[in-house]
Amino acid sequence: MKTHQNSGLPLLLAGFSLALASACSTPQVEPTPVTEKAPVALVPFALSTSSGLDETQYKHYLEAISNDYFEGRGAGAVGEKRFVPWLVQQFKDIGLSPGNGESFVQNVPMIELTGSVKTPLSFSRVDAVGQTQVTTLLPGDDFILSSHIAHPEVSLANSQMVFMGYGVNQPSENWNDYAGVDVKGKTVVVLINDPGFHVDDEALFNGKAMTYAGRWTYKFEEAARQGAAACIIIHDTAGASYGWDVLKNGWGRPEFELPKKVGAIAPLTAQGWISEATAKALLSGAGFELETLRKSASVRGFKPVPLNAKASAVLNNKIRSTQSQNVAALIRGTKKPEEVVIYSAHWDHLGRNFGLPIDGIYNGAIDNGTGVAALLEMARVLQKNPPERSVLMLAVTLEESGLLGSRFYAENPIFQLQQTVANLNMDALPLIGPSKEVVVIGFGNSELEDLLAPLVTGQNRTVVPEPTPENGFYFRSDHFNFAKVGVPALYIKTGPNHLEKGAEYGKAWMETYNKERYHKPSDQYDANADYRGVLQDVDLMLALGIQLANSASFPNWYKSSEFHAVRAKNPPKASAQ
Repeated sequence: MKTHQNSGLPLLLAGFSLALASACSTPQVEPTPVTEKAPVALVPFALSTSSGLDETQYKHYLEAISNDYFEGRGAGAVGEKRFVPWLVQQFKDIGLSPGNGESFVQNVPMIELTGSVKTPLSFSRVDAVGQTQVTTLLPGDDFILSSHIAHPEVSLANSQMVFMGYGVNQPSENWNDYAGVDVKGKTVVVLINDPGFHVDDEALFNGKAMTYAGRWTYKFEEAARQGAAACIIIHDTAGASYGWDVLKNGWGRPEFELPKKVGAIAPLTAQGWISEATAKALLSGAGFELETLRKSASVRGFKPVPLNAKASAVLNNKIRSTQSQNVAALIRGTKKPEEVVIYSAHWDHLGRNFGLPIDGIYNGAIDNGTGVAALLEMARVLQKNPPERSVLMLAVTLEESGLLGSRFYAENPIFQLQQTVANLNMDALPLIGPSKEVVVIGFGNSELEDLLAPLVTGQNRTVVPEPTPENGFYFRSDHFNFAKVGVPALYIKTGPNHLEKGAEYGKAWMETYNKERYHKPSDQYDANADYRGVLQDVDLMLALGIQLANSASFPNWYKSSEFHAVRAKNPPKASAQ
């Protein structure tokens, strides 16, 4: 059990457990809840009379969102059962309307797969004297493997292995690692990130900035499109932008998928990662060196390399068809209510792991309590003076499971995509403090940046590109699903150049966060953190949203953006006046 100051429960949580219990007619079998902060009486918080953002109110929301009672806000778990009704109640108390017809929620159907290894991943090959040599890997230490096939037992049996370079097929870049190769039934082994990354070749793809082809999700999707049986990514910290521990800590929890549509590409039998050390041993046994293959994979015209090895594993899945929920709360526009600006932030986090010491709760204060608190605080301000266009506060689910909640919304929008002006997304806002800079993730994509720039100047700050575009953060949060369907989307962060302490302080803060708090139970509410920078950023997003919601224009993607063509196929449509 984590220790807490004896300051009492925030009033926003008060009484909620009793209200929730009375609403549930069917008894639920749930983990033993943390009781030290269990609510006792519903007392709405007295809202600030200020016309602007209120730091005290923001912190109050954040403390409540990251409370132990919500058990890490795990999608489909006890945390969701408690948190979603609580969040809906906050929007009601502020005065917002249901965002999905008569409802504050959008149901997201999902298939929950809880995997386990029955037979570990192994590689077999015939040596020079005709003997079969089998190398069996250690789950968690050497490999991470799962299956998104909804069967109780899934077998990968003696699947021929082939090294496919970066596993990329991008006609626009005149690049196809799969050209002329039939990988049906085979296990493809691929590198993370884009071609050119590991050899620092700025002439390939988007230079230093990762494209979607560099993301792990793309690697699995393309391998499935090619008919492979399995896809295994070789991990390296620089290429993935996170260490092996992030993969290991996330493995074994339930994974989720949206139900497959008719005609959809069949999922891989197995997908996962192997450690860099494991990859070196595998390749060495086939007579290759990893670094040599990385270099050859970064040359246009690369030819796949058979590894003369076969992969085998047996995986078990516990399968449950269920649903999660997006929360949608609306500020209805006064003149053009059919046109909408969408603020988004994911409410879910990693839930609770009873196998960890103390309480094992992933409170997710920064990731993404900070974003959800921003939704609530901006809603409180906007509700006092509704703009001409509607504003939808969209708290999405299943971000931690592959951006599934925002993907479901993008595929099943409440408002027409042609009348969706923009998406402004907030995710894991850094508590660095005030900064001289605002970082635009995916800099150089849309006209939203042109509208943002003067607002940043008004704060005596500067817009800067993200310092590590090779990490592909633009593809790692919910705005990406809006971008994929053509809606201009913006994602910003506090820059590391601290107003008083300098850039090194900010960089050190981020390094410490990534190492000690990111996706760990230690991401807890800190009343003593410096919230000035977060409030600056939320203020920017609020001002930009108000500007968009009181405008008659629709911002567009720059012509150089990969999303411009998508919007052009489904152009904006102003509502009839």
